[in-house]
Amino acid sequence: MRTRTLLALVLLALVAGCATAPRQTRNICAVFEQRNGFFSNWQHEAERAEKKYGVPVPILMATMYVESGFQPNARPPRTKLFGFIPWTRPSTAYGYSQALDGTWDHYQSATGNWAARRTNFADAIDFIGWYHYSNSQATGIQLNDAYSLYIAYYSGPKGYKRGDWRSNAQLQKTARRFANMASTYQQQLQGCD
Repeated sequence: MRTRTLLALVLLALVAGCATAPRQTRNICAVFEQRNGFFSNWQHEAERAEKKYGVPVPILMATMYVESGFQPNARPPRTKLFGFIPWTRPSTAYGYSQALDGTWDHYQSATGNWAARRTNFADAIDFIGWYHYSNSQATGIQLNDAYSLYIAYYSGPKGYKRGDWRSNAQLQKTARRFANMASTYQQQLQGCD
């Protein structure tokens, strides 16, 4: 009986830890400390994606910070019909990475990771690394150029190369915020235990 109770408590703790965003998200050391579990170790998963794709951990984590605020079930807010009736969402973006349905399908096909879920941190961080790497290959953006990587993440490689983003002041502002967050995370990461 005691074993079953202990197992139930462990499972409950695991589920509770996975179901919400970390409380402190502006400090990468705190994020990693809050998600340093036996089954889900965010620092380990982020470092694995960095090793696999060459995208620095601070850029990977800043992407997730800006895109979803580390919320596993994040979605764009619904539009309003007649200004007050909840209606459709502006895109299919979903999960930690805010990957669109088609882009996620392409990731699964390209990597063979058919079981990947956008609500799973390990899968989402791998997607982010893969997508930044793919965009780098398609556009020539350096893997440490946070500003340009974010523009391409949002616009896609074709949109980036066409320069669609040059007339989008909001996107440029978000990309600057993203680059600043990646820089902050980089500085913080050097002091993590």
